[in-house]
Amino acid sequence: MELSHISALESKHAGLERRIAEEQCRPSPNDVLIKELKRRKLRIKEELAQVQQVH
Repeated sequence: MELSHISALESKHAGLERRIAEEQCRPSPNDVLIKELKRRKLRIKEELAQVQQVH
């Protein structure tokens, strides 16, 4: 169960990273959206760290 949870979190983290990169490459990036995506990415990173510490 935890391994699949870790995989899911890593997948979400990578997806957010791609979305951030795509938004930053646009001619006029939406800074509010980028900040929100970065917040989500950080929460996932923190959750990943907690799950991996338990392992």
